[in-house]
Amino acid sequence: MDPTCSSESIYNLIPSGAKEPLQPPRYTSIFKTTVREDIEKTKTAMKTMGPAKVEVPSPKDFLKKHSKEKTLPPKKKFEWNEPRKPPVPLRSEHPVMGIQSGKNFINTNAADVIMGVAKKPKPIYVDKRTGDKHDLESSGLVPKFINKKDYGVTPEYICKRNEEIKKAQEEYDNYVQENLRKASMKKLSDEEREAVLQGLKKNWEEVHKEFQSLSVFIDSIPKKIRKQKLEEEMKQLEHDIGVIEKHKIIYIANK
Repeated sequence: MDPTCSSESIYNLIPSGAKEPLQPPRYTSIFKTTVREDIEKTKTAMKTMGPAKVEVPSPKDFLKKHSKEKTLPPKKKFEWNEPRKPPVPLRSEHPVMGIQSGKNFINTNAADVIMGVAKKPKPIYVDKRTGDKHDLESSGLVPKFINKKDYGVTPEYICKRNEEIKKAQEEYDNYVQENLRKASMKKLSDEEREAVLQGLKKNWEEVHKEFQSLSVFIDSIPKKIRKQKLEEEMKQLEHDIGVIEKHKIIYIANK
């Protein structure tokens, strides 16, 4: 290499005494220690791969023969505590023979039948012409419930419910009267309610008449918008008319 070219080396472009730039220190959170302590507190011993320390079984505790067989309770002497049956008669013992009764069973049976009360037949009903018979008592056709003591008496739970409804209505009426005294609500009179109802019905008839006068073919966007608007107005008017007809008493707020 030519010594004259050594001054043209690329390393000569680096200024003498230049130092490498220092990197900023790595960021470390101030909560690192706190987070690590919290993790150590909540970490359990068997969270990943089982218990940390497992007791190794002893070589002397191996499985032995007949070790899992059930052991029988200790043997006890059998004792019979119940009374025994009478013994079998011997061959030499004979039953008493020749005993006769003087009772006339024919007359006794006839007297029992004559003096006895006739048995009433079981009530049945037939629901087909083929003669199918069914029990009348369990059919529900016998009016036996009208003979009960509490027949026709209002049950207790209904009386209690009626009292609760009455009490709630009284509380509501008191609340309404209190608001009326404060002039926060106004009750519509029958004449005003009827006038509002007739006005709504008249408006519905006008909108319905205008809806009936629409063209049969809705082939443009303005016609579609007009039809939808009339349908919404009719639906709202029908809802308002139903509300006023359903509720006889109406309160409105004073502005």
